[in-house]
Amino acid sequence: DDGRGIPVETHKEQKRPAVEVVMTMLHAGGKFDSETYKVSGGLHGVGVSVVNALAEQLDLEIRRDGKIHKQSYSRGDIQTPLEVIGETEETGTKITFLPDRKIFTETVFSFDIIAGRMRELAFLNKGLTINLFDERTDKKRSYHFEGGIRSYVELLNKHKETTGDPLYVDKEKDGTGVEIAMQWNDGYTETIYSYVNSINTIEGGTHLSGFKTALTRSVNSYATKSGLFKAKGESLSGEDVREGLTMVLSIKAKDPQFEGQTKTKLGNNEIRGIVESVVGEYLGDFFEENPAVAKRIVEKGLAASRAREAARKARELTRRKSALESGNLPGKLADCTERDPARAELYIVEGESAGGSAKQGRERAFQAILPIKGKIINVEKARLDKVLSNEEIRTVITAIGCGIDEEVELEKARYQKIIIMTDADVDGAHIRTLLLTFLFRRMRKLVDAGFVYIAQPPLYRVRKGRSEWYAYSEEDREKILEEIGENRRGVQVQRYKGLGEMNPDQLWETTMDPDKRTLLKVGMEDAVGADDIFSVLMGEKVEPRRKFIEEHAAGVSNLDI
Repeated sequence: DDGRGIPVETHKEQKRPAVEVVMTMLHAGGKFDSETYKVSGGLHGVGVSVVNALAEQLDLEIRRDGKIHKQSYSRGDIQTPLEVIGETEETGTKITFLPDRKIFTETVFSFDIIAGRMRELAFLNKGLTINLFDERTDKKRSYHFEGGIRSYVELLNKHKETTGDPLYVDKEKDGTGVEIAMQWNDGYTETIYSYVNSINTIEGGTHLSGFKTALTRSVNSYATKSGLFKAKGESLSGEDVREGLTMVLSIKAKDPQFEGQTKTKLGNNEIRGIVESVVGEYLGDFFEENPAVAKRIVEKGLAASRAREAARKARELTRRKSALESGNLPGKLADCTERDPARAELYIVEGESAGGSAKQGRERAFQAILPIKGKIINVEKARLDKVLSNEEIRTVITAIGCGIDEEVELEKARYQKIIIMTDADVDGAHIRTLLLTFLFRRMRKLVDAGFVYIAQPPLYRVRKGRSEWYAYSEEDREKILEEIGENRRGVQVQRYKGLGEMNPDQLWETTMDPDKRTLLKVGMEDAVGADDIFSVLMGEKVEPRRKFIEEHAAGVSNLDI
């Protein structure tokens, strides 16, 4: 980096170079000296000292006070004394490290994970430039956003119709910096990211509570004052107001208190009041000065409110039924006898015939089967009331049993493996995509928790005499045929188009037997990227989809025409 460089002067208490204290002692980070950093994401001051301890080699180069200083470490121990190796007018620190292979079984760095975090940091610190080079593949990225989180919100809404420019506030109150960018779009889901000192607080906390309270209060206050409510005493809920909202909230706090070690939820009570005050004041002024935008926001909330009321009755059907009330589970569900969710699996299977084979071939003790017919509703283009009026969706929600949207309670999920099993053709891929869109938009916590999987049924069966092999890809098939060798007389190759072409035993052996099957786990390395791709492929706008298809057409290996 081109910062100030880690201090090299003698530490007052330790009587040795300050850099050695930082590199080798726990709880010695710059965050503990309020003069050094105004705010810091560190909690314990252990970051670089832990990296040093877990590196078989770490080389340090510091440019500070006109000199270049160098030092080497191995597994936290000093290998060479701190020495001056040259002069410079620049400042900053360069750290090169190799993870300890005795501790880490895998030391492969994921470019995409690092790139996602670097981009996030560049958004959150406007004007900062971060360059990322992957010398293994020559991949390069440079991130710099003058607009900061405003640019972040614009990126998130890139493929959606919006209600005007992002609303933006950047203010300091009682020593806490509050920066917010928000913009409504024509979609039906809220996309909210909250940060404290550049740390993603994925579980929210007091800062997010303060924002939500102020937003709901401000919209209701304006609507009442402007006569936009028809009935006396009418009001909008927070859920109504936030429908279609994309918002990034970034707090800079001197002493953040997090709940738990993972820093995913902020606990400072005073920050709730600070954010509430800043947002309330800003929105009050904004709505007065921009009545047309305010009216559109209220009208969108009113439409959401009407839909919510229509969805209320349908939502009752989604409430979790306990094991004792299993009579309320969908009739199509062939449940398992296992009552421990950690051991229970739910196969969502395309088609009644495949569902029948799966029911016969499964292990009844821990595998439940839910057949769904036809294509479910595309939730990217539908409001909740429409989503819940779709029978197949209701069946899936009721079977899983943990509720939807903000009501999802993971501990109430009846299965911790939810496996999508569809045909290996275009229709099957479409149904799988519709189910993934639903799970991502309406039951996101299941995806985050790693409960969602995709079954991998074979594409081919190769038979010769009494021997048979299953191929899960074109490469597999070629390999099997190569192994059979020159004598291919009597070889039969069957291409499976649908799951229904397999009998129950074959389905069990190839796709459902835990000892032999392959499952793809659905996860997210880049939540923003996932959000964007669902918007492009499943959203209302045709142009981004056409562009995506044109750009990726050459990479299609299995085209079903």
